[in-house]
Amino acid sequence: MSAIRCLRHVSLSANRAFAVRAASRTLSRAALPVFAVRAAPVCASTSRPFSASARALGEGASDVSLAQKLGEELQYEKEAAAEADPDFLKSFKAQGVWAIEDVAGNDEIALSRKFGNEAIRLMFSIADIQNEQEGEFDQPEEGEEANPEEGTLPSYPIRCSVSITKSGAPGALTVDAMCQEGAFVVDNISFYTDAKVGTELTAEADWKRRGLYIGPQFDTLDVAVQEEFERFLQERGINESLAMFIPEYAEYKEQKEYVSWLQHMKSFVEA
Repeated sequence: MSAIRCLRHVSLSANRAFAVRAASRTLSRAALPVFAVRAAPVCASTSRPFSASARALGEGASDVSLAQKLGEELQYEKEAAAEADPDFLKSFKAQGVWAIEDVAGNDEIALSRKFGNEAIRLMFSIADIQNEQEGEFDQPEEGEEANPEEGTLPSYPIRCSVSITKSGAPGALTVDAMCQEGAFVVDNISFYTDAKVGTELTAEADWKRRGLYIGPQFDTLDVAVQEEFERFLQERGINESLAMFIPEYAEYKEQKEYVSWLQHMKSFVEA
């Protein structure tokens, strides 16, 4: 979700919440039950079957207004969107270290590279951004004013999964980590004797992994061992620079998917 859209969401949510509270107070003063209006009895001889009175399929009364609102939001997002390849992405690609695997419509992104005889693959998802934003932009407490322009937007923690395999050796090393504020915080490091079990994204491989020992919590290891593992990862490009790139690309990807979602929704409603 773009930063601009986040700020609009705060403002709109606050206005809606105020309107709901005002309406609630009005109803309570009037002591009127919700949906208290009674329909007049209809004579059987004057009633019409539903099929005769309903609009044709795909021509609901709300279709036009919904399509219009989707079109307005789509136009706004297109105008506010960055260029096809923003500077941070051009710079990342120019380094020629990591290849980006980004399939339109998917919420997962994979980065891959070669390091000697090793194949390294890092995966992350834009779902973490969406989940974090739902909590970050809650309504302010009573007596507080929402002011999204003050300060900066929060840095969202993004889960990352790294797998390392070697062409001349069996097995796979995997790393579970959180990426936030320009750093990777390792949760645990596992080793699988069967590389397919450790790296494949199939239901069968996932089931097999659940019954295996995944290793100790990283922060329980000897400090010297932790430091050597961190050097091991940094030497392979899993470093501060990559930790800065991932949140930026996640925001960029989420924005593209949102625009695509608006386009598909508008086309479907209008069809």
